Amino acid sequence: MLEGALSQGDARAAYALGTWYIHGKEPALRKNLKEGVRLLRVAAAAGVPDALYDLAVCYQKGAGVVKNELRAVILYLEAGLRGEAGALKEVGRCFYHGYGVARNTKVARVFLDRAAELGSVDP
Repeated sequence: MLEGALSQGDARAAYALGTWYIHGKEPALRKNLKEGVRLLRVAAAAGVPDALYDLAVCYQKGAGVVKNELRAVILYLEAGLRGEAGALKEVGRCFYHGYGVARNTKVARVFLDRAAELGSVDP
């Protein structure tokens, strides 16, 4: 069904399949980071917040792509602006620790506070 929806241009289907490839969904799909990232990019280009978030994680970790922390921060920020509260927490964390951006605890606090207001809390 997802492949059918993807062939119809459904960005959420691209996101779902992309995450299955990233994590492996045995027995249906074997883990394939390259294909997973490709599908996440399709969904991210369509503005799917969860896809932007997961693609940011890939860039932050270097999973299926060349590690690029600045690109990760940009993708987290876009996901956050599209409503993904957890992404705002990640932007704050990146500023707090200086991952991909200059360390700035004041900017970090703005993002962390907003994420908390939206319900994103630390586990």
